[in-house]
Amino acid sequence: MTALPDRYAVIGHPVEHSRSPDIHGAFARQTGQNLVYERLPAAPDAFAPTVADFFAAGGAGLNVTLPFKGEAAAYADRLTDRARRAGAVNTLARDHDDRLLGDNTDGIGLARDLERQLQMPLTGSRILILGAGGAVRGVIPVLFEHGAAAIHVANRTAAKAEAIAADFSDLGTIRASTLTGASGGWDIVINAISAGLAGETPDVSPTVLEDARGAYDMIYADKPTPFLRWVASHGIERRCDGFGMLVEQAAESFALWRGVRPQTAEVIKALRPGGDRQPS
Repeated sequence: MTALPDRYAVIGHPVEHSRSPDIHGAFARQTGQNLVYERLPAAPDAFAPTVADFFAAGGAGLNVTLPFKGEAAAYADRLTDRARRAGAVNTLARDHDDRLLGDNTDGIGLARDLERQLQMPLTGSRILILGAGGAVRGVIPVLFEHGAAAIHVANRTAAKAEAIAADFSDLGTIRASTLTGASGGWDIVINAISAGLAGETPDVSPTVLEDARGAYDMIYADKPTPFLRWVASHGIERRCDGFGMLVEQAAESFALWRGVRPQTAEVIKALRPGGDRQPS
């Protein structure tokens, strides 16, 4: 008798357009794992009961997307060090004692994609991050773990950027400013502002790109994002959108759940949309 597949899902609001089922389906076929992976929509005020019902019905693990990553951190029975530091969880796993472990795989997903897609080692790099949302908190510790020499967080309101800099000052050299107060001198410029989904570019001077050897947009789309079009117009040849980050963080979640880490390059190549991803 064939065993029923283990059940996984991504929970969010909205979640209808998530690519996670495609990605994890490809991982399962590649590694021969018996599982199904679905979209699990939840109303903004219904995260906890939706998660409780999912696991009570035998669910094995969840990915968590906006706007629930903070709630997921509070809901988990215990957290990995990186999730605790970020204050956000994007992966919930049923533990051996039937408790829920919360992890955050965003940072390792970004680090792996940066090094592969931009072909630039993070060791010794100076990094400018535009934006100060929850995703930034998830990636800063891992960037330092991978050897970043300095990080500057620039945000529309200085207070949020300064709070992040203060919270992670024990990890390395980190500074903060407003977007308009940011200047050049960075090896990699990372956009973590979601306004690009609405067709907007960050309100920064082109001087932030002086000395930059690569640029990365944490969002992705079917065509080059406004940020990537902007950096391309200023001569940045090494540039990439965030689809690879999505696949890499998913692979880390998959490994936590299944004990095997899938190969990501072929999945990225097969599934990625037509966004800008220089160098090829």
